Amino acid sequence: MRRFAFVLLVLPLAGCLVGPDYRRPAVETPDTFNYAAADARETANTAWWHQFEDPVLDDLIAEALANNKGVQIAAANVEQAAAVLTQTRAPLYPQVGAQATGAQQRATESGATPVPASVPNPQTSYQLLAGASWEIDLWGRIRRLSEAARAGVLASDEARRGVILSLVASVANSYIQLRSLDEQLVIASRTLGTYGDSVKLFELQFEYGQTSQMTVEQARTQYETVAATIPQIEFQIAQTENVISILLGRDPGPIPRGKSIEELTLPTVPAGIPSQVLEQRPDVRQAEQNLIAANALIGAARALYFPTISLTGVFGQASAELENLFKGAARTWSYSGSITGPIFTGGAISGQVRQAEAGRNAALLTYEAAIQSAFADTETALVAREKLTQQLEAQGRLVTASREYARLAQLQYDGGVTPYFTVLQAEQQLFPAELNHVLYRGSLFASVVNIYKAMGGGWVTEAEKLTEPPMEQGTAPAPPAVKP
Repeated sequence: MRRFAFVLLVLPLAGCLVGPDYRRPAVETPDTFNYAAADARETANTAWWHQFEDPVLDDLIAEALANNKGVQIAAANVEQAAAVLTQTRAPLYPQVGAQATGAQQRATESGATPVPASVPNPQTSYQLLAGASWEIDLWGRIRRLSEAARAGVLASDEARRGVILSLVASVANSYIQLRSLDEQLVIASRTLGTYGDSVKLFELQFEYGQTSQMTVEQARTQYETVAATIPQIEFQIAQTENVISILLGRDPGPIPRGKSIEELTLPTVPAGIPSQVLEQRPDVRQAEQNLIAANALIGAARALYFPTISLTGVFGQASAELENLFKGAARTWSYSGSITGPIFTGGAISGQVRQAEAGRNAALLTYEAAIQSAFADTETALVAREKLTQQLEAQGRLVTASREYARLAQLQYDGGVTPYFTVLQAEQQLFPAELNHVLYRGSLFASVVNIYKAMGGGWVTEAEKLTEPPMEQGTAPAPPAVKP
């Protein structure tokens, strides 16, 4: 029993942890957002992309979450961090190993000291040993390292959630841009057809002397101006399709379409307060976990100032004859304890402590910067939605006025009241006004997407479910998540 007395003595002390315990730092935050919608409904915890009411968009997001390479890489990073945690906390438990050896050795009989005749030559020996060693974590060094590794796992998981958040927003924004470009192409093609008819009409009138060549060239200039915009729009469509394809984890190719940009339903604006933003955004959570890890490393570094206590023991069998290996006389055992501590390290330990403290300060500043960015992103997204709503309404009135202006100018030209230049001027204003109206509508939809992205709502949990492949029959379930 005496050999366990020392262990029983130090076990009550094993709960001692060197270094500061983590406490969430106080951060000054604004009470409200300047441009938050007062009548908004709480929708931050829903799969908000369904509010567009476009099944094609829903399918694209589901495919992206299942196949996107970035999500898969982020998941692998979490698994890697979990393995590091397992490795880091392993010394908290006794390390048990086994060793089996067999050897035969013959000594020379012609040397200065011959082998006595009574000693067998060659000699045979067999050993079967089981050993255990345990480093008593008296000062909490291993537990602090485990605390840092556990925070690393959680930080990696928040980084994965951040990838999911950005992926859903990127697919939605790219799809909105694609549908906006499709509508712009429709407008340009329709306008080009109308201008083409005008060119043919004026060319025919010029042949019969009913109009001047200047009018023909004015109409042709108008036609070619619109014709030059179509290849540019088609290039942007192909480019956007390729972006979506990569987000979906597939080779570049055509993307299916659902509702037009005019048919999409504008999602509601989520209501939220600053504290909710802090709790929801993955990048803020990741920054805090990195701060927890950096704080724990200070304790691990300070623990190096104190002695390390280790216990080792060996139990086994040793015999010169294999048939006698498991008999009582062949039994062998030993146990020992050791205490090692620093006396002079030339500043190596103090340097590690200062390094850990500086790392904690950097992590704290990163955490505070993440919080500031969260507020800035949300405020920017909210003001963008409000101003784009106003801009879209004004642009709609401009389109209506431009169409009426073009209609009246055409009537006056047909009646011989005004020259064709007046018609040309009116139509030149109408075409970009229609394109910009579609562009602003797409930007308004994108601003709502960016609000959800900035607030990092609980909908990420809903999106996470779509990243998990269906379990095949006979497949073991995934390991449980690491708890903080």
